Amino acid sequence: MNIQWYPGHMTKARRQMQEDIKLIDVVIELVDARIPISSKNPDIDQLAGQKARLVLLNKADLASPEHTKAWEQWFRSKGYYVVKLDSRSKNGVRDVTAAVNEACKEKIERNRRRGIINRPLRAMVVGIPNVGKSTFINSYAGRACAKTGNKPGVTKGKQWIRLNKNLELLDTPGILWPKFEDQNVGVKLALIGSIKDDILDISELSVKLLNLLKQYYPGLLNARYGVDESVDAVALLNAVAEARNCRQKGNELDIVKAEKLLLDDFRNARIGQITLEFPEEMA
Repeated sequence: MNIQWYPGHMTKARRQMQEDIKLIDVVIELVDARIPISSKNPDIDQLAGQKARLVLLNKADLASPEHTKAWEQWFRSKGYYVVKLDSRSKNGVRDVTAAVNEACKEKIERNRRRGIINRPLRAMVVGIPNVGKSTFINSYAGRACAKTGNKPGVTKGKQWIRLNKNLELLDTPGILWPKFEDQNVGVKLALIGSIKDDILDISELSVKLLNLLKQYYPGLLNARYGVDESVDAVALLNAVAEARNCRQKGNELDIVKAEKLLLDDFRNARIGQITLEFPEEMA
């Protein structure tokens, strides 16, 4: 399964970020807690340079709490400040201010020594498409500042948002990187909805998901759909269609409907809180 998606506006957005980074005190990068490495754009490390870095493990409500805690420790060991959160429910959002102040404490102290007392900190909010940047900004600001959507590519241009006298945010479009060297990364990004479904082979993606769930979370498919997990993925997909009464005219099983149902159930944690990559794999 070969997945690549890099629309032209992403090249423009990357160039703009390169220009804006000189104005920034801290880079706030949202990653998806279910796939923290695959959803972390490697280009951001190069763009950010020596700026203070804060990683937000967003959508933590959809991920395994045990593995999210392990990822928090892993990122801290790499020198990042870290907050786990669920932007939609605002759970964890209040912790971001303290983390920003901690990440920028040297800058704040330097300004104080120079007599600069009312200059707000400037943070650039970055992340891949559909990772929840706009939802986070709206939750953090307590008002609708950024346009949101449940599909990638909603934010098209940059936008400055003044939260208060101490902090300004620069919202940026979600950008991927030009080529996924590891196709497993592309698959995981497709599974969480960071690549548009209409360019994907949903049948193949569904099979990949079933195999991952059987490998890492045995029993969850049975608990959700009442199916026998010992069969292969194709037979398992038929069983899901049967269990959920996905049928076409003539009473034939509607496999396409079952595939979409399966993906939607995964993306909304109806199958369970699931993480698809783990810190121990990074050794």
